Amino acid sequence: MNFKGRSAEEDVNINLTPLIDVVFLLLIFFMVSTTFDTTSQLKIKLPEASTTQASEAKRKISVLIDAKGSFYVNSRELTSKKSAALRAALERSLTNGMLPVVIQSDAASPVQSLVTAMDVVGQLGIHQVSIATTRPIE
Repeated sequence: MNFKGRSAEEDVNINLTPLIDVVFLLLIFFMVSTTFDTTSQLKIKLPEASTTQASEAKRKISVLIDAKGSFYVNSRELTSKKSAALRAALERSLTNGMLPVVIQSDAASPVQSLVTAMDVVGQLGIHQVSIATTRPIE
């Protein structure tokens, strides 16, 4: 029997192809499953406003709705409860630029009056609208 031992001259080859495939699969998995945070918080210093601009920012248009559903624009009662009258009154108040609108409705007023006021304000393209409420007295 002739037993041959391993000779030092034999090369041991390791096939790297499957190893590279596994590394690429892991890379693709982590790239696909990673979420990127797109929000950024910029720290900026805003300019200060003069006092004349601050007084203009406090100006607003007030729309009041009483318990009967009548409209008041800047404390002036409108003769009609129709949306056309409210629209005309708001257009007269908006002659010097877009102002924020505050809608105050009585708790006993019809809901349709509030919806009409909000609809007219939306049709005029006013985006700064707020509905004023009061806290109940306890």
